Amino acid sequence: MVRAPRVTAAAAAVLCTAGLLAACSASADEGRTQLVWYINPDSGGQAKVAANCSTDDYTITTQVLPQDANEQRIQLARRLAAHDSGIDIMSIDPPFTAEFANAGFLAPLPEDLQSKLKDQSFQGATDAATWDGEMVVAPFWSNTQVLWYRKSFVQKAGIDMSQPVTWDQIIKAAASNGGKVAVQANKYEGYVVWINALISGAGGELATDTDKGIDLKLEIDSPAGEKAAGVIEELAHSAAAPADLSVAQEGQAGSTFGGPQGAFMVNWTYIYNSYEGNDPGFNKDIGYTRYPQTVQGEDSRPPYGGIGLGVSAYSSHVDDAMAAVACITSPENQEVNAEITGNMPASKAGYEANDNALQKTYPADLLALFQESLDAAAPRTVTPYWSDISGGIQSTWHPASGVTSSTPATSQTFIDNVLHGRSLL
Repeated sequence: MVRAPRVTAAAAAVLCTAGLLAACSASADEGRTQLVWYINPDSGGQAKVAANCSTDDYTITTQVLPQDANEQRIQLARRLAAHDSGIDIMSIDPPFTAEFANAGFLAPLPEDLQSKLKDQSFQGATDAATWDGEMVVAPFWSNTQVLWYRKSFVQKAGIDMSQPVTWDQIIKAAASNGGKVAVQANKYEGYVVWINALISGAGGELATDTDKGIDLKLEIDSPAGEKAAGVIEELAHSAAAPADLSVAQEGQAGSTFGGPQGAFMVNWTYIYNSYEGNDPGFNKDIGYTRYPQTVQGEDSRPPYGGIGLGVSAYSSHVDDAMAAVACITSPENQEVNAEITGNMPASKAGYEANDNALQKTYPADLLALFQESLDAAAPRTVTPYWSDISGGIQSTWHPASGVTSSTPATSQTFIDNVLHGRSLL
């Protein structure tokens, strides 16, 4: 091993009092400030937007967070709790927005920026970015899930996809015709997304009265919760269940759908362009429609996902970071990110920016479906205690093969005990 000279180490300690040289928000090339943006993993969209929004006054650099949403939360929360000034801007998953804001980790967005963002953003994006009556993060992109299907399969199965379909219908159609229904059911946040959408689609919610803190009202043990459990139980014990159901995340679901038994899949917007590079012509066999109904005749509530941008309260460059956030979240840069990553804009204007560039990549009716689904989407419960709720659901609903009609009651009791310190996750 070659040791660095002592003088170099000492100089580094002076420059970075936290001891984190790579994370320092110090001056960059030619005296420009360096803003550090912690991003969720993608295929280069955020890095491109960071380059677009760098100015003569500051350069925006990116640091990639872990793939798993919970690990992203842990990494950011630990550093923010330590008042680490090495984070300027961060990409925050919607379920953790309230927690970060409630903890005082986020610098307040200027009123003029809030007003601009509220005017341009989808309502679901605004709701997900709001805590205690204030917009606390800037909506950057908004994601939703639709039901993807193989046209060749539904023709063979004889199911009419021009009308709304239920989970029960697609499970039975797949099971009767040698197909699989691909979902996300690993023990992770994506599984909770599915459960939340099922409960919301049955007219329920995971929790209400969230302003009461740990004394919020859990609603999992309800008729809606039982209907959601019924869907999961039906799929898990059906011939339509993929072999990897208990470990399936977005990528595994995509592989199942692209395989010889691919029939139906629920997945995010980016999946549409995941196949064509390796299997030219595959997209011609992809159909799409609104997320399946939990209860026949009741409108589905597709999942809501996305990213909001927060500025750290401990940044040494809050004003510059706010200016950068305003640029990053402009409709033009939302479109740039969407074109590269497949993660759709948080605003209607983003869909129409840059000479309608998205229209050249996606069919017009698919873009319309994305926006319709965002309008109908069901966000996860906005509460600082989301991590406890999500962890409790994962602990009691996984694996899917173990879900029964008693799961909602068991889950609600366990989560209530966790919230009040009577049980540990």
